[in-house]
Parts: sequence; structure tokens; C-alpha cells
Amino acid sequence: MQTFPDKAYWSAKAAQMEFPTQLFIDGKWQDAISGKRFPSVNPATGALLTEVAEADSADVNIAVANAREAFEDGRWSQLPPRERGRRLIRLAEIIERHREELALMETLDVGKPIHDSYHVDMAGIIRTFAWHGEATDKVYDEIAPTEAGSIGMITREPLGVVAAVVPWNFPLEMAAWKVAPALAAGNSVILKPAEQSPLTALRLAGLALEAGIPAGVLNVLPGYGPTAGKALGLHPDVDCLAFTGSTEVGKLFLQYSGQSNMKRVWLECGGKSPNIIFADCDDLDAAAQAAAMAIFFNQGEVCSAGSRLLVENSI
Repeated sequence: MQTFPDKAYWSAKAAQMEFPTQLFIDGKWQDAISGKRFPSVNPATGALLTEVAEADSADVNIAVANAREAFEDGRWSQLPPRERGRRLIRLAEIIERHREELALMETLDVGKPIHDSYHVDMAGIIRTFAWHGEATDKVYDEIAPTEAGSIGMITREPLGVVAAVVPWNFPLEMAAWKVAPALAAGNSVILKPAEQSPLTALRLAGLALEAGIPAGVLNVLPGYGPTAGKALGLHPDVDCLAFTGSTEVGKLFLQYSGQSNMKRVWLECGGKSPNIIFADCDDLDAAAQAAAMAIFFNQGEVCSAGSRLLVENSI
């Protein structure tokens, strides 16, 4: 069995690591129109990793226009599903080849243990892109059962431009959960990572281009929620927005949808999830271990963390 590398190994790699720092729009790296940048900090040490271009509404407008053009001209949306699938599977393979780099970049940017980044996050990301790549030519239309003389059909087709706004606790894995299915269906995507964790999202953009995802189909805009995030929520040419984060911000995206084009908004908002333990539990040790894992896994930074215990008085 292969031994997991020690701290010295990862420290040496970290010292040599280069970080992506620009916006990724239409297959090109570019600075924000405003010229603004914001710091990306290692939360474990407080050290500055790099400074990243800060997108705002002007950059969002350009990215949406390019994503719309890419969708309408069919460079991705009209590719045979099997070909889209091949490229997504290729992306999964490329991520596997860059697994150490991406895991270390995530650890430096977010502060989670490298063991978790490598074995949990990256494993899930690779599976997500591979699974959706394999599924692209297995999503069928339907004909509903109807009376004679009429026909009811369900046709599944891409929406258009999808915005994905993701949090800082599982930055690249949450991005994969949104980007992979959107791309598999033929959409163009604009990914806005959390300002605390922009680096792996930007690295994903370069790897996607290498995998054959055409320019303009995946764009990455690091920036702040009240500027870049809000601009995506209000943009009339964004057809759908997927968000994972706080209930407070989720409500804002619903408002932005109503104030603009009533775009579809898919929310995953955090909550207070209880563990309920009754006296007839036949293994209290297992229940205690599960409760500890539920609240402390990933530093307690989990959307569905078991953050309360409701325990019957007798135990």
C-alpha cells in the first residue's frame, strides 16, 4: 500500500507552487476592467498567497455575452452528446493527473488538511466529472401516454447560460457539482467562486480548455458577492443561477431573479441539522461518533453539519 506523502513533501511543493490570478473569459486570461485585485490568504498561517483579479458588473457583462455567443453558435450545445461526454471524461482524467496540485492548492487556500483535500475532495470531483461525462448520451426524451389523436412529448434541452456561485468550504467539489451537469446538458457556464477560495476554480478553467471544452463555454469570475454575485443574479441574459451558501444570500438571489428576468434559481442553503438520539439506540458509541463527525468533519464547515443533539433524558 502506497504511503501518503509527509509534511515535508507537501511543504516543498507548496514553496514552488504558482497560482492563477486573472479572470478567465472566452478562453483567455485577463485582468478585471477596473484593474482591482483582492488578496487570497492562507487561513492556517495568515500568509498572503497571491492577489486575484476582482470581477464586477462590467466583467460579468462581458462574460455573459461571450457565454451566450458560445451557446447560440453551438460550439458546445450542438455537439453530439457522446462527444461532450468524451471531453468531460477527459477533464476528469486531467484532474486526476493534477490531483496533487489541486489538492495542495485547495489546502493552502482554504485551510483544510491535505489528506482530506486529496482523498475526499479530489476523489469526489473526479467522479463527478466522469459520471456526468458518461451520462451525457443517456438522458432521454419521453412520450407521455395519451388518448388517440393527441401526443404529449417531453424534450430535454439545455437552458442557455448558467451561473454557478459556490462557497468556500468545498470550493472545487461544489463547483464540480454545478459545472459538470450544466456542461453535460450543453449549457454555457459562468462560475463565481467564493472570494475566500478562488484558486482551484481558476485552475479548473485552464484544465477544461485543455480537455477540449471550447472557449466561452466555461468562464470563471472571482469577485465579491455584492458586486459580481449580484450582477449575475440581476443579469437578464443569465437563464439559471445555482447557489450554495447562506439562507440570507439565497433569499437575495430569489429577489434578484424577480427583479430581472425571473431566471430559475436553484438554492442549497445551510441549516441547523439535529441528531436525535432515543433511549432505544442499540449503540450509543456509534451514535456519539456519528454526531462528532457530523459537526467536526471538514472543520465543521459543512452545509448539512449535525450542529445540534437532541437526546432523550434517560440517556
